[in-house]
Amino acid sequence: MGRPVAGPGPARGGLTLAAVLHAGLPLFRRMYRLPRYQWKILSAIQRCRTPALGGHRYRCGQCGREHFVAHGCGNRHCPQCQGAQAFDWLERQRAVLLPIPYFHVVFTLPHALNPLIRQNRRALYQLLFDAASQTLLKFGQRELKAQLGVTAVLHTWGQKLGDHYHLHCIVTGGGWALNGSGWVSSGRHYLFAVQALSKVFGGKFRAGLHALHTHAKLEFHGEVATLATPMAWAAFGQMLQRQQWVVYAKRPFAGPEPVLAYLSRYTHRVAISPRRLLALTETAVTFGYKDYADGHRSKTLTLALPEFVRRFCLHLLPERFVKIRHYGLLSNRQRQERIARVRVALAVPPAPMLTESAAPPTAATAPRLRCPHCGALALIWLEEVPRPNRRAPVPVIDTS
Repeated sequence: MGRPVAGPGPARGGLTLAAVLHAGLPLFRRMYRLPRYQWKILSAIQRCRTPALGGHRYRCGQCGREHFVAHGCGNRHCPQCQGAQAFDWLERQRAVLLPIPYFHVVFTLPHALNPLIRQNRRALYQLLFDAASQTLLKFGQRELKAQLGVTAVLHTWGQKLGDHYHLHCIVTGGGWALNGSGWVSSGRHYLFAVQALSKVFGGKFRAGLHALHTHAKLEFHGEVATLATPMAWAAFGQMLQRQQWVVYAKRPFAGPEPVLAYLSRYTHRVAISPRRLLALTETAVTFGYKDYADGHRSKTLTLALPEFVRRFCLHLLPERFVKIRHYGLLSNRQRQERIARVRVALAVPPAPMLTESAAPPTAATAPRLRCPHCGALALIWLEEVPRPNRRAPVPVIDTS
């Protein structure tokens, strides 16, 4: 399907998403249009780890050769930048983890909603968060007479980069008693019946969807244009009522450390990681995926470049939309005070204090890094190199 090609990004022996976008966007832009903010995201990913963003200059104390390290873009959709951001976020979460069981509950929307979601991402992502969090908190209040803690992470993709809208929720195994008397445990192996959760979750989502429609908060274009008619919308609602609203409770975590290990993999995950990208030609890209319907077997899929870019863009979040949220006991307002009260009730020591960010590096304080030329652990930081003119053109970027 064409000869192999190279693209921008660090030469570390692997194919990068930036290289795939660099090759695919000229073809993609002939067939599709995107909002301006999505083009800016694609531009940032292509610039990542290139001189276009500036960087730092080092000199090796052993061989004397200089080495330039380009800055990352920092965009939350960039797989090269999410590792450091995930680490910083995890360190903040460590302070609120408790020595209790944690449960992993996944809320998945029926695929019949996919076309409507694609045209109403912000409204329906928000509704997914609302319906799932309210369901969990309601069950905590009703079954345990306590306020649970919930951390929810939005994922929108499947292994083949198609639409698969679901919410991963990490739920405390218990909560603070509603009457303020102390901690109420849920037990170590069971939280709530998933069939009951599914019924309530589906009801809350459908009710929220009806309210959005009633208040004219939904858009209907293209493949869902017919839903704008009252009769079609009523039939659509009846169809959704017959759908399976899947809530899946995974094996409970044994304690806080496994929770951190899980969060490190999932919270800042991007639709596709570089290690899954296998081959790139002038017209197509091949990547690996797991086929869960076939015993979790590893397989490969080759897509035409415009189709790959289209699928990747399905998972670009709306501007300033928050994909990781905390509820109940873990909601951001006065969270530290609530967690401190729980720690006292559980007779566990206070959480370690977070250290302040270090000062900018200097030649004397910067850590020694490995020289790419001679291999010595002797790189010395020299200076920060500013980015070039910000208005310089970027290849294959469309702002229409």
